[in-house]
Amino acid sequence: MKEGKTIILQPYNFAYNAFSIARYNGKVVMIRGAIPGETVEVRIEEEKRDYYIAKAIKILSPSPDRVIPKCPYFGICGGCHLQYISHKCQIYLKERILEDTLKRLANIEIKTSSLFDPNPWGYRYRGQFKVNLKNIGFYKEKSREVVDINKCYLMTDAVNGFLKKTRDLLFSIDKKLPLIKEIHISSSDQTISLLKTSGRIENPYDIASKFLNSGFAGVIINDGREINQYGKGYITLDLEGIKYTVSPLSFFQSHWKLNQEIVRFILDNLKPLNNKIVLDLYSGAGNFSLPISKYAKEVIAIEENPYAVADGKRNAKINNIINCRFIHSPVERFSFNKPDILLIDPPRAGLTNIVIEKILTLLPEKIVYISCNPSTLARDLKKLMLKYDIILVKMIDLFPQTYHIESICFLKLR
Repeated sequence: MKEGKTIILQPYNFAYNAFSIARYNGKVVMIRGAIPGETVEVRIEEEKRDYYIAKAIKILSPSPDRVIPKCPYFGICGGCHLQYISHKCQIYLKERILEDTLKRLANIEIKTSSLFDPNPWGYRYRGQFKVNLKNIGFYKEKSREVVDINKCYLMTDAVNGFLKKTRDLLFSIDKKLPLIKEIHISSSDQTISLLKTSGRIENPYDIASKFLNSGFAGVIINDGREINQYGKGYITLDLEGIKYTVSPLSFFQSHWKLNQEIVRFILDNLKPLNNKIVLDLYSGAGNFSLPISKYAKEVIAIEENPYAVADGKRNAKINNIINCRFIHSPVERFSFNKPDILLIDPPRAGLTNIVIEKILTLLPEKIVYISCNPSTLARDLKKLMLKYDIILVKMIDLFPQTYHIESICFLKLR
């Protein structure tokens, strides 16, 4: 079938990367912009060995779950993928994808439910914006072209307000502009910017002072070799009554409202924690470690990012938490004693074989696995099930309007 050819199809399933799945002459067709159950006219854009990639160009019989995208940049900007699908249906489809992935890759048949915020807009406390010449926004899908935006509907009003200020600032410093490639805006009690540059900026304070004078509480400039900080170095959020500080150089869950629900969910399902020793791998600045430490005997937090470790130590100090230790180390290199409870929140690549072997040697009585990749979660669970039973799995809708799927799994030693 030639590229550019148009055909009419009825997709019957949904896949992880926002593709609906159909078949044509016995071959799979992955369709952008369609919902299972619709009748759509599609244009073939690419032929692979085992499947075609197509784009819906006309909806002949729309799903009742089809909605008008809220954002004028949808379909141009590569940040969102699912704005044409109702939020209720997005959650349903993500649950089915998670269940299907666990069944296909790990032979795990389990019914999932979700943790979600009923408001799928204005949830992000941090925006990571790309800069190119006079444009600031996000990359167009599959390109390095920056789509210039005035407002992102996923960001809080505060982030969008400072995005406007940032745009005005960029025009006033255009001689330095080609060096600025990214601007991260983090906003809570105060707003801080992180500027990533493609080379050294002479007199970085000249740029930082403009940001500070416009209302930013702090500015960090990172040229890849040197980091310069001006003003406040972190924002502060409330986390289960804890003052949680985080630097722009370390990670935090930008959907903070739902993050707080996840923390409470974990606590509710782990209590009682009296006399329990908890090991938190890939701990960040203590998003889970610090709240758990209020109930456990001891918490040991292992994190490779030195800035996150510094945030975690600061958080323990300002909250007078003495039973939570932060250790700067790659998880693979750290030797730890057997904990009662293991908490793991790895990157998209999941757990390495070294970490899996350590877990299966130590055999903690309970494991809580937070995942941002259904495929690597399924792979890792298949190995852990040699010794563990799965108690529950939930899909977490941390990123509404996108295809990204987070999940949480509780395991118990047999």
